[in-house]
Amino acid sequence: MDSFTNAEGFKELERGVRAALETYSNVHRGSGHYSMATTHLFEQARDIILEFLELDKRRYIVIFCTTARAYVLKAMLEPGSYTIVSGRDTGLCLGVSAMAVKRKALPKGAPFQTGGGTAKLIAPGWVMWADAPDKFEAGTPAIINIIAFAKAFRMIRHNGKLSFTDHTAGKLSAEDILYRDDLEGYSGHELFDRLRQTLVGHNNVVSTTEGDRPFINLDNAASTPTFEPVWEAVCRTWCQPLQVQQEIIHEVRSICSKFLGAPQDEYDLIFTSNTTEAINLAAENLSREAFRDTETVILNTILEHSSNELPWRMYPGFSLIRLGVDDEGMVDLNELETLMSAYNRDGMHGKKRIRLVAVSGASNVLGVFNKLEEISSIVHRYGARMLVDAAQMVAHRKVNMQAGGFDYLAFSAHKMYAPFGTGMLVVRKGLPGFSSPEADLIRSSGEENAGGIAALGKVLILLQRIGLDLIREEEQALTKQALHDLSQIRGLTIYGIKDPDSPRFNQKGGVILFNLKGVIATRLAKELALQGGIGVRSGCHCAHLIIKQLLHFTPTLEVIQRTIVTLFPRITLPGLVRISLGIENTREDIDTLIRVLGNIAAKPKMTSADTNTISTVKGTSALSRAKVKQQMNEFVEAAALRVYS
Repeated sequence: MDSFTNAEGFKELERGVRAALETYSNVHRGSGHYSMATTHLFEQARDIILEFLELDKRRYIVIFCTTARAYVLKAMLEPGSYTIVSGRDTGLCLGVSAMAVKRKALPKGAPFQTGGGTAKLIAPGWVMWADAPDKFEAGTPAIINIIAFAKAFRMIRHNGKLSFTDHTAGKLSAEDILYRDDLEGYSGHELFDRLRQTLVGHNNVVSTTEGDRPFINLDNAASTPTFEPVWEAVCRTWCQPLQVQQEIIHEVRSICSKFLGAPQDEYDLIFTSNTTEAINLAAENLSREAFRDTETVILNTILEHSSNELPWRMYPGFSLIRLGVDDEGMVDLNELETLMSAYNRDGMHGKKRIRLVAVSGASNVLGVFNKLEEISSIVHRYGARMLVDAAQMVAHRKVNMQAGGFDYLAFSAHKMYAPFGTGMLVVRKGLPGFSSPEADLIRSSGEENAGGIAALGKVLILLQRIGLDLIREEEQALTKQALHDLSQIRGLTIYGIKDPDSPRFNQKGGVILFNLKGVIATRLAKELALQGGIGVRSGCHCAHLIIKQLLHFTPTLEVIQRTIVTLFPRITLPGLVRISLGIENTREDIDTLIRVLGNIAAKPKMTSADTNTISTVKGTSALSRAKVKQQMNEFVEAAALRVYS
């Protein structure tokens, strides 16, 4: 690679990161071309850091984390067992650190932060933890920032020190970056239509057994792609001096306050890396609070994502109880009141008192929005507090913390079209807090990621200008179409609210869970990618308890499953397929999904002859699965070359 000036270095970095965005998906557990490409780029970033540090990958493993998480992990390690580099070493405001740790030095037992991705298998009474590095990277990592981080270090290794500051860009104001763009004159339906055309990677073509087809992303509940105005806000922020970045952070906090109905004189708004970190902070905060002569009980539901379940069971001093839900994911408000009364009014459980009720604003598997205001009313009537995991909610429904009476709220920007490694914990003022040094570390760690914070602010402005009611209307229309058409496929079972004419349908979001008789979930997801270029997700979706309820798992089956996973760690576990809709999705996407699912349902038992035969579909040469798999691997390698070369 030729040597760069600082400005040229920034342009090359920007080019590589944008290439990563063009095929962005979440990592590890998705299916299809994009998930494969992003997973490869993410894992390759570890190798690049070890190359930069000149460390042997057989002896060391790289763990990506924030400054705050790195501080905690360092305290658990012996001096000399790790090396650390951070985004600040490149001059970039990424909020990313990389710890290269000797494999034998990694802490045993439960990780210091728990949540999404940290566990292989979860049951009500036990957890089987994931292997490193996943075990120490709770929640969705800052994938794009980590790719940028690795790209920057590779460039430094080849070209010497670079500041990655584009001095030709000029100083901009926070208002310029957050409020000015090519779409600022549009709102409502017109902005909705124009924005989806700016999707980074819009109309990318991928190989399928039916020839080249546009890639269809139906995995928005895992992580969302982004749009050009959001990406531009990130690039502009990266270029700016610290003073402007601080102005951006201040303005985005104000934007979040208004968007969430959380006035800053009543709530603290704390930037984090993701929802998981936010909920862990809330759990740690509550664990330090002294309740005289009583024992703290946390109540959540069987519906929860592991990020709103594991932290509450792992912090010492808490007891965790779970509220049941029906098979559509709905909480029984009478059962909630009975539990609150028994614990907090009648003292039927000795010194135990429910201090916090932690519930999802929307389920990541059944797509249901429970009645949070009614839950909040009951919770506060009995002297407890309420936390809302709003990761699946904020991009799809209006939120008003003050009106709803929510004490805590957590969410991630990567689930709302800003996949640049930031999230937020909103907490009512006056609740016991951290010490000043701890609070400073938490605040500064979250605010290191100025680019990610700018992306969050930018997307909230865009969503407000479109209107959350319009987004809800569009997504429900697509959901209604999908439910109707899926119900016509023989052998397909839909879970949760499935009737568009049901009185509960207004509480249904664009997340649909299903299986197909005779086809295991992982294979069905792969077939959707191979035959239709469709990205979905399969498995337990970090919501093991509700998936097991839907699949009618017994305690005996759980024990058998644990034994099998212990003996055969790579075995595929039972699960379900999930599609999840976002702004970019259209009726044509649903039509393609239904057509491909219909083909799979008509021929669920694929033979070796089917695998190797080349036929013709509607006049187009169709490829064998082996050929498509080869081309998918080539797609991944080409993506890596575009990003890192």
